[in-house]
Amino acid sequence: MDQALFNYLLRMGDSAMVLSQRLAEWTGHGPALEEELATANTALDLIGQARMWLSLAGEIEGQGRDEDALAFLRDAHDYYNYLLVERENGHYGDTMARQFLFDSWHYFLLRRLCESTHEGIKEIAEKSLKEVTYHARRSSDLVIRLGDGTEESHARMQQALNDAWPYVGELFLDDDTTQALHAQGVVPLHESLWDEWFEHVQAILTEATLSVPAKEEAFHKAYRGGVAGKHTEALGFLLAEMQFLQRAYPGASW
Repeated sequence: MDQALFNYLLRMGDSAMVLSQRLAEWTGHGPALEEELATANTALDLIGQARMWLSLAGEIEGQGRDEDALAFLRDAHDYYNYLLVERENGHYGDTMARQFLFDSWHYFLLRRLCESTHEGIKEIAEKSLKEVTYHARRSSDLVIRLGDGTEESHARMQQALNDAWPYVGELFLDDDTTQALHAQGVVPLHESLWDEWFEHVQAILTEATLSVPAKEEAFHKAYRGGVAGKHTEALGFLLAEMQFLQRAYPGASW
């Protein structure tokens, strides 16, 4: 088994799945019907992407674990999602700040993964890019509308951005996994995504009349390492709900 490849596939699949679960929590609680449906559709896109990443991870591992086993039968310390996506939803501005920052990164990463030397990763990236392009456009638009809206929506959006920003740096850190795969042409160095990502984020936030936090502030939480299995307590509560049925009725099927 290529351990670095397996680890990378898990962090991609886990990040998509955890964020999908977070967005699904808005079902029945959205601020408007149109927004609720759009958020649910984004969640469905992400769970579909998670299935592809985790299915490929299971194939690489070769231990008979499929996407369901990897999704539902691991504990929190065996998850490798980025810390940003496990943060609680908060109010809708908090959710959109998290979504915007992740979507923008996800878009630029997938564009580079479309050039991967690994056919499986390349295929998943190509299938996912159209969906994520829409995700990035939608979350950018909402950040602009909320930031350049009322005095209250502006203040809430600025605070939401400030709260999420310290978790962004982890998306751009390279460890042994990304460095090993980069040497094989499988993935880009994540550090190389920063300039393009920041230019886009800065343009959107400027249009939203929001202040852009300093670069160094983006790395305040990066040392914790969700991709190393070190998580906030929020993930444990999320997994307890997400995995309940599978663990309560092992092996059950419809």
